[in-house]
Amino acid sequence: MPGPQPPASVSIVPRLMRLVLAVVAAVVVVVMVLVALTLPSTTNTVVDYGPVDQVAIAGLGLVLAFGVVFLGRSRVDADADGVRVRNLLVHHQLPWTAVRAVRFDRTSYWGSLLLENGDEVSLLGLQSFDAQSAVRGVEALRALHAAARAKDPVRPPLLYDD
Repeated sequence: MPGPQPPASVSIVPRLMRLVLAVVAAVVVVVMVLVALTLPSTTNTVVDYGPVDQVAIAGLGLVLAFGVVFLGRSRVDADADGVRVRNLLVHHQLPWTAVRAVRFDRTSYWGSLLLENGDEVSLLGLQSFDAQSAVRGVEALRALHAAARAKDPVRPPLLYDD
């Protein structure tokens, strides 16, 4: 009797991290707009603040908020063909044949893919802070990996398996 069918596709994003970053970005915008609005419009011998400075400070707040939100763009998308990992600045697209295992150690903050060549790819979109969502994501990735690798030939046992 065959086991449960793997999902057709999986999308995993760091939900709690995105929520926290959105709150932080909103606080940054509010603080910078308040600073811009309360900036005195005075002229003295040292500094001359004006409307241009106020707009610049508010704009700087928006740029900083965008940078904060940018930190939460990590995600993992997988289907029967392979897995696509988008970390902060690095993207990976891997077929399941290149993946040896989907790992999530108890002491890790995020999951990882152990590759056949010995490398490891971090899955920053799969974070332990998401609790049950992370567990479901790992189980779905492992099911897709097992289904894709089910027809691989079984390697003969080695005399010394390292």
